[in-house]
Parts: sequence; structure tokens; C-alpha cells
Amino acid sequence: MPNYRRIKIEGGCFFFTVCLADRRATTLVDHIGELKMAWQCTKAHRPFSSPAWVVLPDHIHCIWKLPPDDDDYALRWSLLKRHFTRAMGAHAKAPKGQRKGERGLWQRRFWEHAIRDERDLENHYAYIRANPVRHGLVKSIEDWPYSSFYGRNI
Repeated sequence: MPNYRRIKIEGGCFFFTVCLADRRATTLVDHIGELKMAWQCTKAHRPFSSPAWVVLPDHIHCIWKLPPDDDDYALRWSLLKRHFTRAMGAHAKAPKGQRKGERGLWQRRFWEHAIRDERDLENHYAYIRANPVRHGLVKSIEDWPYSSFYGRNI
């Protein structure tokens, strides 16, 4: 298993971008129920809080706050991806050339950024909030149903 260089901050606050392997897919919004289940199952086994998130058809942006004695967000993403892929069942077919045991639903890696201060946090909140408009999915941010803004839960 690769050993990626990841910043380790116990109790840290991080911004993430996690993408599907097929960037043209609409899987995440088409199967939002399965994603919610995977999210909640992961939180039940490895707690974290997520003050801001947005799910787009092919990727997720979110902010996670880890518990004070924990720095393992990579394990949480691994669990979440695994739970979602299993929940997808027959919908998660492996493309040709995929390694044994992989289903090809997710990109192997994800992008993380350690939140440095309050200004950095606010900038990432704004980025998450505006993302559906930037991608041309809606004209108004209030119209996107797959977001932590406006009291929605995942």
C-alpha cells in the first residue's frame, strides 16, 4: 500500500476534495442515499464533525474536524469510499485494467488542506458554498440540495 505524505495534526481541521474516477459521472447525486449511509457509518466507527460540505455529481468538497487525539483522516476516507462502493453493489462495475478487488468508482487519491486559521476556514466555507454555481449546476446557491448550507445533513 502506498505511503503518501500527509500532514498529521491531531484534532486538526481539514478541507478535502474527493473525486470519482469517472469525472463525467453523476453517481454521487444519483445515489445520495447510499452516500449518506456511508458517511454516517464512517462517522459511527471513526468520529469526526463536518461543519461544511457539498456533494456534486462527481466529487465532494468538505471540511472535517477530527477528535483531539486523532489525526487519521485517510482511514476515514478509505472507510467512506468502501462503504459507498459496497452499497452501490451492481452499480459499481470495475472497468477494464482495474486492479483485483477495485471497482474503479473512486480516484485512488484525494486532496487535503490543513486549515491554518479563521480566515482560511472562512475562505474554504465560501468555496464550498459557491461550488455548485461555479460548476453551472444551479444559478443560485440556495437551489442546490446536496449541501450543508440551509440545514441539510449528510
